[in-house]
Parts: sequence; structure tokens; C-alpha cells
Amino acid sequence: MTKTALITGITGQTGSYLAKLLLNKKYKVYGIIRRTSSFHGSYRLEQLIDFDSLIGSRLNLVYGDLTDSNSVESIISKIKPDEIYNLAAQSHVKVSFELPVYTANVNALGALYILESIRKLRLNKKIKFYQASTSEMYGNSDSKKLDENSKLTPVSPYGTSKLFAYWTTINYRNAYNMFASNGILFNHESPLRGEHFVTKKITKGLIRILHNKQKVLELGNLNAIRDWGYAEDYANAIWKILQLSKPADIVICSDKSYSVREFIKECFTYMNIKVKFIGKGLNEKVIDNKGKIWIKINKKFIRENEIDQLIGNSSKAKKILKWKNKVNLKQLVKKMIEYELKGIKQ
Repeated sequence: MTKTALITGITGQTGSYLAKLLLNKKYKVYGIIRRTSSFHGSYRLEQLIDFDSLIGSRLNLVYGDLTDSNSVESIISKIKPDEIYNLAAQSHVKVSFELPVYTANVNALGALYILESIRKLRLNKKIKFYQASTSEMYGNSDSKKLDENSKLTPVSPYGTSKLFAYWTTINYRNAYNMFASNGILFNHESPLRGEHFVTKKITKGLIRILHNKQKVLELGNLNAIRDWGYAEDYANAIWKILQLSKPADIVICSDKSYSVREFIKECFTYMNIKVKFIGKGLNEKVIDNKGKIWIKINKKFIRENEIDQLIGNSSKAKKILKWKNKVNLKQLVKKMIEYELKGIKQ
């Protein structure tokens, strides 16, 4: 029997990889897009699947608004999916300080509206629900490697809004016997990453500078340490979480961490360009052997309440999902740089 899935955030990086995975597994896939969006927003999907042949048949994009409870309930009532993957979010941490109310409406209340719709429609025995939780919920934790039992102390409106959704998912699971699970995902990157995320900003910026399309790349804190994995691998983990016999909350990560500075070095190594870091703090720069400045620091890109380090422990995922991140940092950088090189030559 064909399964039906509903994905919020389907046109985003992870939503697009998840849609590809589900379509390959012969699901019928529905994705919610905002009315302010256009179908051109499906450019990621168009790069991953045979979009024209699937749209309107096994792939359907429907207009909806996660901040409108009536819109959410109407869509779920019509589709009655077997699985709901809630990936939609205002996911930029710095923007969450500028737009905290909007961030909370989408990230926190959006998840609540989905869960409450499942309850009101009495679909809690039919629908399996996945909530995209985040390592940003941990904040500046004392733990070196973060797992499902580590303390959650977010330090941004984004992390706080996601913590509300995380606990709401658990509350509805316990109160209404729902199959409702959290995937606590650490940073996951790919060539399809949004341009305001640092890894994409770096890979795209460096290739633009290489081809004289941009003068310099401005960044924030180069010392921030993150656990970076590959988004397509993580989409597979997301699907696996809803295939378990019982709901669970599971950390998905690479178990390794690198600083933004190390990511930059890896990019230049792959590009075969020798550089050095000079200066300190806001005066730090990255220059090549000819003295050309490639990167400089701009304080406007430094977050309030920066998290110094995030590194996860995926032991539970390895044990019960039989999953692990397959793409290491070198391979990830190669994928992202090659994508930018191909794009700039077209």
C-alpha cells in the first residue's frame, strides 16, 4: 500500500533531500509552501528529482501557513497523511534576535498547531509525526559530547522556540498516545544549503572571489566550533526515525567537530590556494601569498550569546537506527566547492 507523507519546509535543503528519498521509496508526497512563495522556490527539488513528471502526480505542493492553525488543520484533514515531517522553520539564529515573535510563531506554535490538528481530527493512531529539533537547544552546555540526556539551555530565540516544539512533541506523545518523535539534528550542510548559513557563505564567497565576482568575504566568529554532517545523510536518518516501532527522541550528528576557521582552511586546501590568518579579533584577515585579502571580520555577523562549541554523540542513532554520517568534512567541502564552481561557469 502506498504511503502518503506531508512535509513542511519541503523546498528547503533538508526538505528537498527528504522528498527525494520518499519519492524513491514510492511515497506520495505533499509539501506545504507559503502563498508568498512561488513555485520557483522549488529550485532545490528541481535539481534532485524529475520535477516536471512528478509534480501533480506523486508530488503535490499545497499553499498553507504554519502560523495559521485553521490552514494547518484544513491541510491535514484533506490529506490525512501517514507521516508528517515538520521541517519548516525560521532557522537563522541571528535573525531570530531581530524577529523573535515571527520565529516563535513559526517554530513553536507551528509545531503545536500540527499536533493539535492531529488530536482534534482524531488521527493520532494513523499519523506518525516528526519534529525537526536542533542542537541549538543545548546552548553553552557543560557536556563535551551532547546526547539525548544532556541539559537543554538555549541562548537564542531560535533555540528557545525549538525547545518549546521539542517538549510539546513529547507532551502530546505522552498525553494522547501519539507516535511523535524528535530528531535532534546538529548542523547539516550540502550544496543546497541556504546562502545565509556560514558554510554556504564561505564556499560560494570564495569561488566568487576566485572568479572576480566579489572582492572580499566578510564573516563573524571564526572560533565557533560545530558538528557538521551531510544533509542527505541526515534526511535518511529522519525517515528512519519514523520507521521505528515506537516513537523516540534521537540525536543525529557526525560525532566530530571543527571550527569555522578549520572549515575555511579545508576550502582553501581543496582550492589549492595557500593562505595565512593575520591579526586578531575584529582585525583578523585571511590573505594569500600575494597579499590579497580574501576574508575579513565584520562584527555585524557576530551573534549575541554565541555558542562556543557544539559536538554530538550519535550512539543511540547508531544502535537503534543503524545509521551513521557517511560524508566527512573533506568530502563535504569538495561537494560544496564543486557545486559553486559548476554554477559560476554556467
